[in-house]
Amino acid sequence: MPNREILEKICRLVRYDILTSTNAAGSGHTSSSLSAVELMAVLFFAGFLRFDSDNPKNITNDRVVFSKGHAAPLLYSLYQAAGIISYEEIMTLRKFGSRLEGHPMPRFPYADVATGSLGQGMSIGLGMALGIKLKIKNDPFDKTQGHPEQSRMDEKLKIERTPKIWVLLGDSEMSEGQIWEGLQIASYYKLKNLIGILDVNRLGQRGETMLGWDLETYERRISSFGWQTIVVDDGHDIYKVYEAFKSVEISQGQSNSDLDGKPMMIIAKTVKGKGVSFLENAEGWHGKALTKYQLDVVLKELGEVDLNIRGKIIAPQYQTLNIKYQNNISKIKNNNQQLIANYTLDELVSTREAYGDALVEIGKINPVLVVLDAEVSNSTLTEKFKNIFPERFFEMFIAEQNMISTALGLSKIGFIPFVSTFSAFLSRAFDQIRIAQYSEGNLKIVCSHAGVFVGPDGPSQEGLEDIGLMRSILNSVVLHPSDAVSAFKLTMLMAKQTGISYLRTMRDSVPVIYPADEEFSIGGSKILRQSEEDSAVIIAAGVVVHEALKAYDLLAKENLKICIVDAYSIKPIDSITIKQLAINNKQFIIVEDHYPYGGLGDAVREVFVNTKVSVHHLCVRKIPRSGSPQDLLRYEEIDSEAIVKKIREIL
Repeated sequence: MPNREILEKICRLVRYDILTSTNAAGSGHTSSSLSAVELMAVLFFAGFLRFDSDNPKNITNDRVVFSKGHAAPLLYSLYQAAGIISYEEIMTLRKFGSRLEGHPMPRFPYADVATGSLGQGMSIGLGMALGIKLKIKNDPFDKTQGHPEQSRMDEKLKIERTPKIWVLLGDSEMSEGQIWEGLQIASYYKLKNLIGILDVNRLGQRGETMLGWDLETYERRISSFGWQTIVVDDGHDIYKVYEAFKSVEISQGQSNSDLDGKPMMIIAKTVKGKGVSFLENAEGWHGKALTKYQLDVVLKELGEVDLNIRGKIIAPQYQTLNIKYQNNISKIKNNNQQLIANYTLDELVSTREAYGDALVEIGKINPVLVVLDAEVSNSTLTEKFKNIFPERFFEMFIAEQNMISTALGLSKIGFIPFVSTFSAFLSRAFDQIRIAQYSEGNLKIVCSHAGVFVGPDGPSQEGLEDIGLMRSILNSVVLHPSDAVSAFKLTMLMAKQTGISYLRTMRDSVPVIYPADEEFSIGGSKILRQSEEDSAVIIAAGVVVHEALKAYDLLAKENLKICIVDAYSIKPIDSITIKQLAINNKQFIIVEDHYPYGGLGDAVREVFVNTKVSVHHLCVRKIPRSGSPQDLLRYEEIDSEAIVKKIREIL
């Protein structure tokens, strides 16, 4: 064991930093940070953590995820105690412009992800552990013929040990269902490089947690999910904490030859507010900083603090011919636009099928593409990818929240995850998508069975809010193809797009309306019908594009000409084309298989702010019911007959 006296001095320094920084900020979760000091100081400074602070994104690094993100003052204080950031910066905690925000954000380079929405850190760590395991077990550059990075194929990454993912959990967040979703999937995938550290300090925000200090029940429940557990009856005893981490090292071994095993959880009894007598195990202090007077009293109680002592974090040992190999995985983006969509005009093909086909073709040339699915792969048709690349397909079962956060973790290791489920089930994972945005995640979300076009399954299966949800993500891309060719090409574009993208597919087959060599762009649209005699413009996306084309043919018999626009890119919307069309047309009809709010209608109306253009909106305005797709399109008045009726009304 390293020098216990030195570790105790470091713990005292960390407590000093927590207390003084939160006092300077006037806010912050002081007591929650104090409870985990020994747990994290031993991890960081007793030789268990492997981390290269000069290269924090190095693939060989261990990762530390603070799932209890409100303990951010502890996180920052650890890096100050390591000499990586200054005390002056510590004192900028929670101030505008500081990297040290109230909860961790990637603006702080030693935090991979944003945390603080409790319950998500386990799943994010799971994704990281899964990505590390995949990287070591099946190097994505191997077996890739004709890859642009072929010259790097002989560069083998030799590392001393499998990088570990350490996740600090709070006992309050163990009430979140997503934690248990993550626990069971981690066991299913035998992620022995995933280690949880459960800080059981008994108190939540408003009082005692559900289990208090009942370590036995925590241990029984967690082990029942297939985890190996280590119980520490005093999480402030440095020797006992050290022995727990030592047990992790012994259990996991140092070899990369056996990557499968049980994930591990250290369950430690701690005291909230430890080190400050009137804070210890005291209710009513969650999220509160000490006053100046209280701080002066506490610092005297804390005793002499060695402000110059520093701990050392051990860097990982690795060998490679080119260090860039480890840092540029996420930048491997091939020229997918050259792939051909092998569909013929008027052929009946579903957009979900084209999505599955595109994944297979992209997967052949892009070795960092991975696919996650919520046990509906035979409906989303990601099973096409699974059948060809089973090692890069991850069945996440019916647990969408865990699936999104796992995908975020994979993206932070450098993989490009495509995530699929039904559009109706996307809403339950919205907070996870929101956190992925703050984490600078690179997620491709594709949902099938959208809108009333789903038909007989009924309202609970008819996703009608998804476009609005995804448009609300600040920098998202939202796409809704109308046929197989556009779905295929837009999937390719998503693979090259950085950030959070959403593509909406449909269950039933529709006619192919684009030639196989048609090109598409993020932020583009297609004018399908246009003449100088047009009396109105129809803007549609998805299945109702076909209804608009039917309406065009019906109106043509009455010598009424209309312009038809396929607005396949809903965000960003093709504002240039729409504004140009408005020069000669004052009547616009927006048609969509979506509720009135947040979808294509709102996207187009934003283009026409402060203009005199007349905008009419045909969308889903009634609670749907079971029926055939055509029955429901008619019932909601978004079919060809409804479009014709509206044209007659306004002209």
